[in-house]
Amino acid sequence: MSLFDLRLQDVHSKLNNKELTVSDLVDASYRRIAETDETIKAFLTLNEENARRQADSLDKQLLEGGERGLLFGLPAGVKDNIVTEGLLTTCASQFLSNYNPIYDATTVSKLKSAQSVTIGKLNMDEFAMGGSNENSSYYPTRNPWNPEYVPGGSSGGSAASVAAGQVYFSLGSDTGGSIRQPAAYCGIVGLKPTYGLVSRFGLVAFASSLDQIGPLTKNVEDSAYVLQSIAGYDEKDSTSANVDIPDYTCALTGDVKGLRIGVPREYLGEGIDPKVKEAVMQALKTFESMGATWEEVSLPHTEYAIATYYLLASSEASSNLARFDGVRYGVRADNPENLIDLYRKSRSQGFGPEVKRRIMLGTYALSSGYYDAYYLKAQKVRTLIKQDFDNVFNQYDIIIGPTAPTTAFKIGEQVGDPLTMYLNDICTIPVSLAGIPAISVPCGTADGMPIGLQIIGKAFDESTVLRAAHAFEQQTEFHKLRPQLG
Repeated sequence: MSLFDLRLQDVHSKLNNKELTVSDLVDASYRRIAETDETIKAFLTLNEENARRQADSLDKQLLEGGERGLLFGLPAGVKDNIVTEGLLTTCASQFLSNYNPIYDATTVSKLKSAQSVTIGKLNMDEFAMGGSNENSSYYPTRNPWNPEYVPGGSSGGSAASVAAGQVYFSLGSDTGGSIRQPAAYCGIVGLKPTYGLVSRFGLVAFASSLDQIGPLTKNVEDSAYVLQSIAGYDEKDSTSANVDIPDYTCALTGDVKGLRIGVPREYLGEGIDPKVKEAVMQALKTFESMGATWEEVSLPHTEYAIATYYLLASSEASSNLARFDGVRYGVRADNPENLIDLYRKSRSQGFGPEVKRRIMLGTYALSSGYYDAYYLKAQKVRTLIKQDFDNVFNQYDIIIGPTAPTTAFKIGEQVGDPLTMYLNDICTIPVSLAGIPAISVPCGTADGMPIGLQIIGKAFDESTVLRAAHAFEQQTEFHKLRPQLG
């Protein structure tokens, strides 16, 4: 068994009993990366010198005693669109290949306060635009379950690093499903918090009204601990919600008796792989055996979610990425003829095909004569999608369905067909548009690849989402399955 298969409390118990040191954990992380990352390609930048220095400092603290952080000594990976002081933050783009931030994102500062150790920065789809990690401008990350398959995206590196046992946990970002979908593809736990619960300060913006940072872990309990460490109001983030943060670990009671579950018919209809549907139905039987009840419900505007999301997200991307012009930071094109030529060449050379595609779509939707027809109408449909969830939550505590319509697909299989790729997020995008929390937990396998179960909750009710996910996890063995890698 790997050290990183242990529960957080077990790791801390071994540290307290002097059976382990933080240096042992960090050594194990870098050793595993050396053994596996030539195949997996989860990391873009390693933080080895600083990580070992921090481990030494934490080991001294371990000997001296005293109060320790909630994530004390745990090796973590950080998605490369979350800025880290003194450590390259590239967003997997050539445009930011030389960007070395002078400050930490709020979530990174909170990880430091919780005393975890940042091992390095993780690969992703460029500027978080993609669902397979094939849009990284460096190299695609591969799925630890089968390196011929994608790990999902855009947080593919974050998911693969945890699944491969390279780090204890990682941070990812979720705009339309980019934590939950790769978690499902890699057989781990991925939590997208309520919009505003976790600070976005220091997260390089893709779509500001949708982006949210969250944890990827091997079990639900660890997800609760990481969320506890990173959640909370941040005055540096204008969209941060000033709400009370409960003790999420107290919600992990294993009891779901009386829980009312809604199951959207739209999430189990056409386009859902029969094996995925079967796994979800088996999961519902597990909940029934624990005393929960479920009924079929409808989220009638689901069919418009994909179009709505890509109009809104691309429009916001067009606006947010206007700052990358070759003048202020990032890579600048050589020998431009004038200022306009500098913009054109820098953006042409710096951005990859998928980023350009979304910028052009967003710019078109925001242009004169089309704003009302596309962007404004998409905002109205977004409201209807949120109202669908509100209506269901008037009668039910959580909503359950598949995280993704299929298991992971082969590298290269869909990258040339953007529309097919976009449809992989049909089950996750409506949740992002509504701004509510959801978690993906393993619920089975099909043809040797993991299947994810998505549990959706009311706004700021992460406690119920975690309680349901943890109870299901305790009744099954799926979260204990590991890829046979190395």
